[in-house]
Amino acid sequence: MYDRILLPVAPDGDTMRAVPHVATLAERYGATVHVLSVVDSMEEVLNDPRIGTLADRLETAAYDRVHDVAEALEATDADIDVVTHVERGTPHETIRSVVESIDADLVVMPTHTRQGLERVLLGSITERVIRESPVPVISVPMDDDNDD
Repeated sequence: MYDRILLPVAPDGDTMRAVPHVATLAERYGATVHVLSVVDSMEEVLNDPRIGTLADRLETAAYDRVHDVAEALEATDADIDVVTHVERGTPHETIRSVVESIDADLVVMPTHTRQGLERVLLGSITERVIRESPVPVISVPMDDDNDD
């Protein structure tokens, strides 16, 4: 049923609560887990040579995030294969593009429980992915206790 599961990593790195869910699903179905971090390209900004070091730092942080999540998945008792991806682009569009390019069967999205004006101003990548995804999406709530 599920051969390839996509796990997009939250920009703040708060994805670890999704790891046991993904590991369980991947082991149950013999699926490969694809861990994805999207560097929001803001093309006109990241391509400006004056801020090259910022773009490099963002990309390095993205590689660190996928590496940490991949290690956490591999540290579970589940016998699963893990592949990592770092891409530049608009997060929801890039997630959809990767879903199509790897032929994912399922997306497991970390999500925050923002409400009111914060949600309106910040938008919701998870909500857009759920609305636009050609495959099922599971939303795993992250720990928002530290957000004040």
